[in-house]
Amino acid sequence: MWRKAATYTKFKPPVKSGIPPTAVGSQRYGYLTNYTGIAALEEDWAQGLPVRMAGRVDVDVPSQLTTPEYKRMDRCGHLALIAAREAWAQAGRPQADPERLAVVIGSGYGGLDTTLEHTRTLDASGPRRVSPHTLTRIMTNAPAAWVSIDVGAKGGARTPVSACASGAEAISQAAGMIRAGAADVVIAGGVDSCINGLIISGFAQIRALSTRNGDPQFASRPFDKDRDGFVLAEGAAILVLEREDHARARGADILGVVAGSAVTSDAVDIVAADPAMQRRVMERAIAAAGLGPQDIGLVHAHATSTPVGDRLEAEAIRAVLGNQVPVTSTKSLTGHLLGGAGALGAIVMIQALKTGAFPGTSNLDEPDGGIDLNLIRGTASGQKAGAGIANAFGFGGHSTALVITES
Repeated sequence: MWRKAATYTKFKPPVKSGIPPTAVGSQRYGYLTNYTGIAALEEDWAQGLPVRMAGRVDVDVPSQLTTPEYKRMDRCGHLALIAAREAWAQAGRPQADPERLAVVIGSGYGGLDTTLEHTRTLDASGPRRVSPHTLTRIMTNAPAAWVSIDVGAKGGARTPVSACASGAEAISQAAGMIRAGAADVVIAGGVDSCINGLIISGFAQIRALSTRNGDPQFASRPFDKDRDGFVLAEGAAILVLEREDHARARGADILGVVAGSAVTSDAVDIVAADPAMQRRVMERAIAAAGLGPQDIGLVHAHATSTPVGDRLEAEAIRAVLGNQVPVTSTKSLTGHLLGGAGALGAIVMIQALKTGAFPGTSNLDEPDGGIDLNLIRGTASGQKAGAGIANAFGFGGHSTALVITES
């Protein structure tokens, strides 16, 4: 069973930059700290699929929304709006000039479930049975739009669409808006919800998914020698970023700092990753934070549990940071949230630096012998790190790295 958790955090750029820092509150659905949210798919439509497991958000969505909101949004929008509202409340509902309040929420697939549902309706029953809300439900920018409407944000509602790097890129964009003086407060993060036959079949065809259907809780195994693919999941990870002086003026609780970020493109292949660019994006993010490799005390790897992907990222991490820095991937518990994954990684990092409890990679029974990293295998408590880096990589060669430090 999945549960929700939350943090309230401050982000700021490096002192050397002279750019106003930022502060955040955050909420995520789909992150469990103690046990897995991955389970078998019991629905009839899933029984003929090669993969019959996924990570679902266990929340009563209709009870969290009004009837019109529920009908007018895809589940992707539902999760983003619920998470954004809770993050906003945790942040103390900061008062901001609407023209300087913005939203940046990334997504890889947007309202794909609605697309499939109403395509079936059209084929089976004709055009008059298609919902009038279809177009606005399927828009990839719908989550950002709905959140902007909900809080009255008139400073922009943006939607980075960069596959599994979407949420991390959204945070990078949001921090950049504040640093550039374009906004005082930005709600940012990522979301995806597309646990359906099309997505599962597509990923299965390229052998990206684990096929451990009989043992779903142990299927996601980043860095393990027996890993055989990732586990699809849904979820939203939302943060509230705020300029530091704006946050201090209202007495906000400040917990963490977005010290720097980088976004690059591999320009090599639509699917295959380029470890050289993974190294480059980490190096650029660390430099943007005004730090050096020796300052990074924790890595939240993108590591999805694919045989090739984990190895390439491990090579990149070792090349940039060596093999002593602690490394983890919480996708072992959450599965892969696609467009929400990078934002979730940032929230995990915030909480780890704040509490000193570094979450380990579950199901890591025997690390791959070809991966030479300091992998955390159980929660490491009482740890101290001033800075950490969270990676996110996506199909299309999208690479994003976020450097987060303590307040």
